[in-house]
Amino acid sequence: MSRSVRLVPAALALLALTATACDGGVRGTPGGSGVRDPYFPKAGNGGYDVGHYDLTLDYTPATRRLTGTAVITARATRALSAFDLDLAGLDVESVTVEGRGALFNRAGQELTVRPHDDLRKGETFRTTVRYSGSPRTLTDADGAEEGWLTTADGALGLGEPAGTMAWFPGNHHPSDKAAYDLTVTVPEGLQAVSNGELTGRSVKGGRATYHWHTAQPMASYAATVAVGRFRLTRSTGPHGLPVLTAVDPTQEKASGKVLAKLPGIIDWEETNFGPYPFSSAGAIVDRPGDAGYALETQNRPVFPADQLDTETLVHELAHQWYGDSVTPETWQDMWLNEGFATYAWWLYQEDFGGPSAQETFMDLYDGDDEALWAFPPGKPSSAAHISDTPVYERGAMVLQKIRQKTGDDTFYDIIQGWAAAHRHGNASTADFTAYVERSAPDEDFSGIWRDWLYGDRKPDRP
Repeated sequence: MSRSVRLVPAALALLALTATACDGGVRGTPGGSGVRDPYFPKAGNGGYDVGHYDLTLDYTPATRRLTGTAVITARATRALSAFDLDLAGLDVESVTVEGRGALFNRAGQELTVRPHDDLRKGETFRTTVRYSGSPRTLTDADGAEEGWLTTADGALGLGEPAGTMAWFPGNHHPSDKAAYDLTVTVPEGLQAVSNGELTGRSVKGGRATYHWHTAQPMASYAATVAVGRFRLTRSTGPHGLPVLTAVDPTQEKASGKVLAKLPGIIDWEETNFGPYPFSSAGAIVDRPGDAGYALETQNRPVFPADQLDTETLVHELAHQWYGDSVTPETWQDMWLNEGFATYAWWLYQEDFGGPSAQETFMDLYDGDDEALWAFPPGKPSSAAHISDTPVYERGAMVLQKIRQKTGDDTFYDIIQGWAAAHRHGNASTADFTAYVERSAPDEDFSGIWRDWLYGDRKPDRP
């Protein structure tokens, strides 16, 4: 009978280096912690690719206790003697790999797993982690709070850049996207809202269980779970797209006018960006102050009610194309999310009686916000600044410069083609610049890349 054993790091490393598997003499090496992201080197893990997360959670707000089981189906990208999962806090009770007890060790956010048998390159394997505890609220490098946020009547799980490791173990880097099934049990009278489709609800013994299924690949930072009292409303968007909103009952009146615009905004964004990339749309609206920001959680963005306005709704819905469907390869590529979503609002204003995108561009250029020129959007100065003004506004300025260079017809071909070419995948800034150059081979974009995307100073007046 096998059982899980905790080992000190030195012992685990020795086992990983010396052990030979029993199934044919496969010799693996440790997968390694982190994927060498330039801003978050500990994020993610090497040696495997996750295909599916099956998460079963039980949460009681009164005690703040979470009990979870994570079943992670992955493929080894090289022969492995050990591999890591990211998990911040919480107590791990057991780990199995392919149904057999596995050795495991904790060190910071790293949960290192040593399977009973080494894993072959290309092998698909299933890891089950049972865990519990009081999930943490984490503080980002920029001071923002993420992870597991306690709300007035429940909790809110938000994950950008790596907060989801506060409530389930996984490969928490945007380069590893996966499908999800999430089953959440909460006290009866509360709801549990997440990404994807609500495929089941049941009540037993005073507790309600919700099952959500996300079929399209999702980066873990775009996963969410909201526990509390919500009014669930179903409607349809363009071409029959299912729309599900979850609104705290105290915020229904305040949020109703803006949420009514959601189907129309999706329709407008489809015209500009191409077909909506997911099987449903919607929003989660919680009370003011429950989070310090809105977030583009996949197909169902999260909004504190005090931050729900038309601009923010346009922005977060644009992320469904740029960020959630086309996801950055590393956090250095953040401008591919935020520059595009910011530019979506410039275009929306242009189409609905506001300033043109060029007028917005020039207002920024001629303005007195020195922070705009603090660093180039293609290379933020540090992890603490990946969500600063240059990534958003100067990122949008890069897109306007491309539009100026190519003209509208080619520009819209570029942004729609980009969304289509990398649909449900990952892409880098280098991928984007190469795509633009292939799409307009007669144009020279070197000055745009040099001065606007990577330049360290304010470019000369355009």
